[in-house]
Amino acid sequence: MTQLTFARAINAGLRKSLENDSKVVLLGEDIGALGGVFRVTDGLQKDFGTHRVVDTPLAESAIMGTAVGLAYRGYRPVVEIQFDGFIYPAFDQIVSQVAKLHYRTRGAVKMPITIRVPFGGGIGSPEHHSESPEAYFTHTSGLRVVTVANPQDAYTVIQQAISCDDPVLYFEPKRRYHDKGEVDESVDPRSALPMDKARVLTTGSDVTLVAYGPLVKTALDAASAAADEGISIEVIDLRSLAPVDYEPVVASVRKTGRLVVTHEAGQSGGLGAEVAASITERCFYHLEAAPIRVTGFDIPYPYSKLEMHHVPGLDRILDGVDRALGRPNSLSGLEG
Repeated sequence: MTQLTFARAINAGLRKSLENDSKVVLLGEDIGALGGVFRVTDGLQKDFGTHRVVDTPLAESAIMGTAVGLAYRGYRPVVEIQFDGFIYPAFDQIVSQVAKLHYRTRGAVKMPITIRVPFGGGIGSPEHHSESPEAYFTHTSGLRVVTVANPQDAYTVIQQAISCDDPVLYFEPKRRYHDKGEVDESVDPRSALPMDKARVLTTGSDVTLVAYGPLVKTALDAASAAADEGISIEVIDLRSLAPVDYEPVVASVRKTGRLVVTHEAGQSGGLGAEVAASITERCFYHLEAAPIRVTGFDIPYPYSKLEMHHVPGLDRILDGVDRALGRPNSLSGLEG
């Protein structure tokens, strides 16, 4: 086992994929000599050359168009979108072409493209640098959407995404890049938990708390804090946002009778609404209370001085737990 930061774990996973398959090619803005703005690709161009790790122009649509052409020719391109808010110029390419080419050609054309997207807030960035655009893509059939919450998953899931014949959006919680954890680099991604499966992180009997990406750590902190008050929370890391692995969530809610879902994205039309509706359909007679969503507010992402009021933190998640349990709380007037 090796202690790696989140960013270094992704770097190690990319390195392993580059070593194992000569058809893997990395594309992105400043990913070569600079190693990316977050240094996730540091050293890869030096070791694999400019033909495998390609510094591109500042043009996301052109980057994605190039990736489509490479995929047509049998390559496995890995695209880095420098910041989440920069993905929108490539949106048409992703949802109109990448997501549909396999279906449109009746399986004759595969699109094994991995799109790496640093997402979420918490790092004090300016406008367009702290978005949570995952719901746009989970709504689009033909795309797999995953996100990771610890260095071990960061290492294995990036390799699983690259080896997948489907297009995969791989969302990286940028405020967790410096978090450290143990990584077993000997793990074969083929034997690890598949990227489309959720994981139960803590068992509990009172409330099911579903989170993903940057808020998984906060959810675990909430479970620990609630335990001090005698409240037992079962935390589930969703991991795959499209498709969603509902089986462990259903099993948990049938046990606890209560569901809280949290994410940084705004509430309206967010993934939390889909999870809440789906669990209500599957667990209606087991629910003791309506599902609760604890999310970002339905506003443009705020200035950095205000972002921690926007991003769900420990207190707001615990308030959501209190509401699910029918316990009044000083924050209960807040929506989201």
